[in-house]
Amino acid sequence: MTTDTGRARRPAVDGWFTLDGEPALLGSRCTGCGTYAFPAQEGLCRNPECTCTDHTRTPLSRHGTIWSYTDARYQPPAPFVAPDPYAPFAIAAVELATEQMVVLGQMVAGVGTDELRVGMPVELVVDTLYADPESGDDVVVWKWKPTGSTSGSTAGGTPGGGDRGA
Repeated sequence: MTTDTGRARRPAVDGWFTLDGEPALLGSRCTGCGTYAFPAQEGLCRNPECTCTDHTRTPLSRHGTIWSYTDARYQPPAPFVAPDPYAPFAIAAVELATEQMVVLGQMVAGVGTDELRVGMPVELVVDTLYADPESGDDVVVWKWKPTGSTSGSTAGGTPGGGDRGA
């Protein structure tokens, strides 16, 4: 698949999300108890009460609500590729609509912690992390994008104070 720029796109981590059509995270569901996992689970189920080892790969919800959020003030280590100079970015723990599990991800550019609230609805998008200088491909990751506003709570009663350990 190519972008508007004509460059090919490839995921930063193979098998974790789709690129075609509307993007989706790729997880798994235990065939024994129905427990979802991301990234996709192999081997024993994550549910400690289940001994099943059979899982079905499945696309996960594209929508959810912010469960917690914070920002990355310090540059993450390699293999993360940061712009120079480094610019902090917001990170959100999002509870997926159907699976009701929490998945961590970066917010889209331009959305900082001051604009985020616990309970805010978001959707999954794919965005360029960096252009690979060797291949010329856009290396892409999933990010969360607000879809509207809500009167969701704010932890600690202060703006941007939604960090519940994310």
